[in-house]
Amino acid sequence: MLTLDTKIKEIKKVGPTYLKRLKQLKIKNIRDLFFHFPHRYDDFRQIISISQLKEGQKATIKGEIVEIKNTRLFHKRMVLTEALVKDKSGTIKVIWFNQPYLTQTLKKGKIVNLSGKLSFVKKILCLSNPVYEIIKGQSLRDSPFLKDCPLGTVPYASYTHTGRLVPIYHETAGLSSRYLRYLIKPLLPLTDQITDFLPEIIKKQFNLINLDQALKQVHFPNNHQSAQVARQRLAFNELFLIHLNTLRQRQKLAEEKALTIPFNQKLIKSFVKDLPFKLTDGQRIAVWQIFQDLAKKKPMNRLLNGDVGSGKTVVAIMAGLEIAKAGYQVALMAPTEILAKQHFQTFKDFLKKSNLKIALLTGADNLVGQEKKITRPQLKKRIADGKIDIVIGTHALISTRGGVASGGQKNLNFKNLALAIVDEQHRFGVAQRANLQRKIYQAEDGLPTIPHLLSMTATPIPRTLTLTIYGDLDISILKEMPKGRQKIITEIIVPADRQKIYNFIKKQVKQKKQVFVICPLIDESEKLSARGGPASGGEIKSVTQEYEKLSQKVFPQLKIALLHGKLKSKEKEEIMKKFKDGKTDILVSTSVVEVGIDVPKATVMIIEGADRFGLAQLHQFRGRIGRGTAQSYCFLFTDSATKKTHQRLKAVLKAKDGFELAEKDLKIRGPGDFSGTRQWGLPDLAMASLSDLELIQKTRLAAQQVLENNLLDPTLEKKLKEFQKLIHLE
Repeated sequence: MLTLDTKIKEIKKVGPTYLKRLKQLKIKNIRDLFFHFPHRYDDFRQIISISQLKEGQKATIKGEIVEIKNTRLFHKRMVLTEALVKDKSGTIKVIWFNQPYLTQTLKKGKIVNLSGKLSFVKKILCLSNPVYEIIKGQSLRDSPFLKDCPLGTVPYASYTHTGRLVPIYHETAGLSSRYLRYLIKPLLPLTDQITDFLPEIIKKQFNLINLDQALKQVHFPNNHQSAQVARQRLAFNELFLIHLNTLRQRQKLAEEKALTIPFNQKLIKSFVKDLPFKLTDGQRIAVWQIFQDLAKKKPMNRLLNGDVGSGKTVVAIMAGLEIAKAGYQVALMAPTEILAKQHFQTFKDFLKKSNLKIALLTGADNLVGQEKKITRPQLKKRIADGKIDIVIGTHALISTRGGVASGGQKNLNFKNLALAIVDEQHRFGVAQRANLQRKIYQAEDGLPTIPHLLSMTATPIPRTLTLTIYGDLDISILKEMPKGRQKIITEIIVPADRQKIYNFIKKQVKQKKQVFVICPLIDESEKLSARGGPASGGEIKSVTQEYEKLSQKVFPQLKIALLHGKLKSKEKEEIMKKFKDGKTDILVSTSVVEVGIDVPKATVMIIEGADRFGLAQLHQFRGRIGRGTAQSYCFLFTDSATKKTHQRLKAVLKAKDGFELAEKDLKIRGPGDFSGTRQWGLPDLAMASLSDLELIQKTRLAAQQVLENNLLDPTLEKKLKEFQKLIHLE
């Protein structure tokens, strides 16, 4: 008796070899099999008579095998399987390569459907490597397909691999779509056992079919419309659960207690007056939103989404200043030691008149203000005693050796942490951020409070992702650049103009300026994915090759350094420190410099193989220059001469800001390649639907209605918990 929970190994058609391959696709039971959806369909519904076949055509024919044989081609080391197939209108030759076993399956006299592409082989029109399906119980004498009836009397539903919309699945080595179809189709009646977790009122309001129907039709649809309706229901499920999850998190956080920090107008006015620049309108709005949040009894959970160079750090400093001057502590966590040290120096520079104690805690360094290095135990004791106002660090803030978690002498404890700031928040997991925001302070009334949380990111987030992935956060957006910043001159450079740019670089370096060179690969042995492969036929630059070329041939007199992700952390930080200190003229790097690096003297950036990067990523790279007052230049190198490539790159030149580019990037490349979304663990249909604003708005409304009307029954609660285990929203 098979059920949805029956293990895959218990199905007769699954042996040890296939069991291992199915597990690679995370298919462990029949339920998992049903939720492994096809990503497209081959339309093999129309069966064409042999006499109507033409070269280059993709077609399905139905006929009788007249003869079939194998021929070994020794000079090519392959086996050629050749068959002759006939129907009422004529005969055609069919060939398969390296599939000798077919002669044991497709025997003379069998009636078959064949779907494939027509091509000439030695001046003979052939059907090459077609998908096949034996039509059981028919012979040439009684087969109705020989009459003028395209599909004969064989019912559409009985076809599996041909003569219908044929599902094509994501596969793994040795596990074909054909095998998955063979496995799934006879099991589909078991979908009747599936409990539909969506409330009836929601299904009726949004015109959704039942879950069992959707599963049947997504795998073997009657037509394109049925497939679309099924995918719509299944995508609705996944987005709805994401919204339900994020809205419940928001709801739970609103029930938590936080310290209320009244707005100190005099303090902030004095700080702003002393700034060497004028705040942008975006910074003023963001700061005011943060101060309003801090004054509430519930913890702030805000994301500061600022375009590259828009001044997020100053906003964070102002929030930290208000908290520290109110007598509480602030912790800022950055993803790298370089960025943590950069923040440490910036906080010290801006808050030098405040008499606040600012400390740095990383895996390598422990510093307090202008003091020399102190030991880790000394610094931890000062923090626990409340003698440090602002602590800036890396994962050391939450690690077992220096973590925020209470209890245990090895952990880092705060006396009264009221604000946790996380920079480049997508680099940290949900658990890591939650650890930094753990309940560790007792309020005066004895009730525990948790710190306010301010997350920051320099990656502009499209609206659809904001509504879904970041649905539990309040969001402040910085689009404007600080006054005095010059617009970066960006140009697309073709191979013929390469030397002209090299000459320009020499002049810039003579003026004590620095240069970034970004490459998409580490070494020539690495391959890009099929999506990013060398479609243009141009050479893809490798960072090691480029470094050798620039240092030995193009700029032998200049100081050039190499940076990539395979280097050890200490090596990377030493290289970046030398570059930031002006000891290196040119830094040749992979995408490891995408965020968080501030080198004011860097005024030139070359991006090799620019067509291999997403638009939003190019914008992030470009944001590494133009940090000072000097004019900066970004050169997008491409060997591709295609119109599409130049249209994409021109978008980088024309876009007003990173947010506009992020929207375009989402449409062009899809959410799977945007801002590390692959790391979120979202199912494929949810991932594909993250650019469908209408569906996102519908599913968010449905989730809101479920929470507001108490429709979260045990069935839906169980489904939500299962879904939470599958995803980890970063």
